[in-house]
Amino acid sequence: MGVRKDSVVANERGARARHRMSQSSSEPDEELMRALYREHAGPLLAYVLRLVAGDRQRAEDVVQETLIRAWKNAGQLNRATGSVRPWLVTVARRIVIDGHRSRQARPQEVDPSPLEVIPAEDEIDKALWLMTLSDALDDLTPAHREVLVETYFKGRTVNEAAQTLGIPSGTVRSRVFYALRSMKLALEERGVTA
Repeated sequence: MGVRKDSVVANERGARARHRMSQSSSEPDEELMRALYREHAGPLLAYVLRLVAGDRQRAEDVVQETLIRAWKNAGQLNRATGSVRPWLVTVARRIVIDGHRSRQARPQEVDPSPLEVIPAEDEIDKALWLMTLSDALDDLTPAHREVLVETYFKGRTVNEAAQTLGIPSGTVRSRVFYALRSMKLALEERGVTA
């Protein structure tokens, strides 16, 4: 029974020691952060505001990031002798510089609001244009229409169109010339001007 009692006492002592260590490691960090904030947040904000040309939101973000870095490096700050303000000022200045450099490295962001004013291509206009074009094509002779379809709409060369249509390439050139002239007149009759 003596051994059992000793192990229970030893376990309780270990648990109390771990509890004290966890309290002592978290409380100084929390107290250190409160002290840092009380003593340095105001002057640090004033300093950073000058660095960021009065942009309060950005300055507050920099101060917050600086204090987070101080919290992450609390062990070094606890061991430091004297004021920690020079360390905080240096960190804040570096954060501002890094932010400036990262904005310079990225392309400038553009406000999308002017794009909302630009009208998008209307599908109705496109449909009306295709109807007008189709109607003008119907006014052409079948020979003129088929050379335009082969060369302009299917993207074939004169020689390819000639081979497809089974006519000489010179005839294709001649028909394209007269078909375009007729097409221009047909479109002008419908109110389309170039």
